[in-house]
Amino acid sequence: MSELKRLSGRVALVTGGSRGIGRAIALRLAREGARVAIDFVAHIREAEEVIAQLKDLGVQTACIQADVSNADSARTLVREAARALGKVDVVVNNAGVEKYAPFWDITEADYDKVLGVNLKGAFFIAQEFARQHIASKSAGKIINISSVHEVLPFPGFAPYCLAKGALGMLTRTLAIELAPFGITVNGVAPGAIETDINQSVLRDPELTSALLAKIPLRRMGKPDEVAGIVAFLASSEADYVTGSTYFVDGGLTWNYVEAHGKKAA
Repeated sequence: MSELKRLSGRVALVTGGSRGIGRAIALRLAREGARVAIDFVAHIREAEEVIAQLKDLGVQTACIQADVSNADSARTLVREAARALGKVDVVVNNAGVEKYAPFWDITEADYDKVLGVNLKGAFFIAQEFARQHIASKSAGKIINISSVHEVLPFPGFAPYCLAKGALGMLTRTLAIELAPFGITVNGVAPGAIETDINQSVLRDPELTSALLAKIPLRRMGKPDEVAGIVAFLASSEADYVTGSTYFVDGGLTWNYVEAHGKKAA
């Protein structure tokens, strides 16, 4: 890791920053020198643990309660983060949920929850962020955490694939629309990463073996390997990068045929 603190002076908002990949991103950005705000919905204990770790790193931080599936709450989150830390230079739309169900059994509530958190939240957070930066005539960075399933079918997770596929198109569209204002928009699409969401796979040697056989690097990724790409995109090193999605998947996307089952990525 660079000792140059390439994010010194910058403020990042990381949604879903209390767990898994979001937690790794929040901590990595702080290690790079950024002040970091995270949000939580109900898991206050986990959020407080991350805040304590951020403070131990010597950075200013903020923890804000918000339901990103609600547009008003999503917009307010960006405003409160800016109020708490003085500004927001980088927003990382990481919050996400998935729901396993055969397509014919998916309820409207399931659909609304998955699309609300994964897509609607990212849309309105990016909108409020863009409004602030257009008004202040300042550059900014939007980083959307997608999934390999923005391009790979995932039977049993239709709303999740729909949300991530749309998030990929949102990334590309906003990259073009916001470029004149100095706002870059990029995506990061993790594959199989060692997080809580994949514990059912990790606990089952047969499922683990089947998954690893599809990954050319023959291992699952680490959360900090995703966070490293985010740190790059958040830095000035990526000022000429926009409209791109980085697949952090060990080669999975180009070597993968999904079988039916409750496997997550």
